[in-house]
Amino acid sequence: MSSHDRARFIAYANAQRHPGDFFNAASAFYHSECTINVVHPINTISGVDAYQRDFVEALQHSFDGLYRRDDIIMAGDFDGQSWVSATGYYAGRFSRDWIGIHASKELCFLRFGEFHRMEDGQAAESYIFLDIPELMIACGQWPIDIGPAISRGYTGMIPGPATQDGIIKNAPDPAEGEHSYRLVTDMLAQLATKDEAWRPYWHENMMWYGPGAFGSFIGVDQFASFQVPFESQFEGWSGGSANNGMTRHFTRFGEGNYTCSGGWPSLTGVNVKPFLGQGPTSERVFMRVCDWWRREGDLLTENWVFVDIPHVLLQMGYDCFR
Repeated sequence: MSSHDRARFIAYANAQRHPGDFFNAASAFYHSECTINVVHPINTISGVDAYQRDFVEALQHSFDGLYRRDDIIMAGDFDGQSWVSATGYYAGRFSRDWIGIHASKELCFLRFGEFHRMEDGQAAESYIFLDIPELMIACGQWPIDIGPAISRGYTGMIPGPATQDGIIKNAPDPAEGEHSYRLVTDMLAQLATKDEAWRPYWHENMMWYGPGAFGSFIGVDQFASFQVPFESQFEGWSGGSANNGMTRHFTRFGEGNYTCSGGWPSLTGVNVKPFLGQGPTSERVFMRVCDWWRREGDLLTENWVFVDIPHVLLQMGYDCFR
């Protein structure tokens, strides 16, 4: 990862802290023939011109005064490739309908997470996650009544790191990033174990900031009350670089006390129990997922999570935007 790539990305993000400069910022940051993957219903976009038209222009049209605020910015290498990553919120007055969601006419926040593979100082391949369910819930338009039988945590605006050090402008000690990367990688290898072997990797009062339709949880026990049933809803639950021939991480790296990771898809399993009011379908489902983690010492304390839930539901026969 070059310092130039980090600087270009920070300049790109900073240019969107005020309304009006999104177009110039994107034109300078993205390669003209880039491939940009955005969550459903937007999906794959080819080229920066299409990205401007199909995403940037549409978002600015719907949200007056749209601007961007970042909570985490980090950079690193994965499989010999240079990557930059960020998560935060778009903010603006939701004045006109967007992707089938009716405008609330009020200030709204749209959580984003993004990853960019850099070539010669420009983004050649990108993955952009948006917490669309969180926005729909905030606007009173989440179409699924999950009912009292399915536990769901807090849903609302999610804070950045408690330590307020998520914007990494200068590369820290590489050993710290390697420690963060290894801790997360070892923890993930213990998911879906009968004895919940992932527990020792977490601070007992950890925070898990989940997507809108899942909710957020505080403490290992409350998180387990979500995670363990979630795993059981999908038989053969596996993910990431598990050599299953179906999922992969497009990147994962650590920097300082932070680690980020993403897969498109990242998780898979056969739906064998009801999930978000649907199914079971007995069909294989694929999930686009990404995360950011913060550690303190040898324990993970915060985890920001995105799942492309509308895409999952579409595979189960439910269209959130119909």
